[in-house]
Amino acid sequence: MPLAVLFCKFVRSVETDLPKIKTHKGAAKRFSFTGTGKLRRTKGLKSHLRRRRAKRWKRLYDKMLPTDKSDEKRIRRLIPYQK
Repeated sequence: MPLAVLFCKFVRSVETDLPKIKTHKGAAKRFSFTGTGKLRRTKGLKSHLRRRRAKRWKRLYDKMLPTDKSDEKRIRRLIPYQK
């Protein structure tokens, strides 16, 4: 193999960055970060059969809650460019 071809391959591999990590869109919609960098989550069971529930019960499901510490590492991998 000619030296010029080898040099071109080397230069190309150095100039290109690693591929970008894709954000998991489902996780990005469900989780958000606070101003201090903590993860927040929404509660489930919010949309189905909600008309028959009491207003007080439904209000409890509108708030964002802190994410459990055991899940944080996994979720941060899914949404790497957030915050």
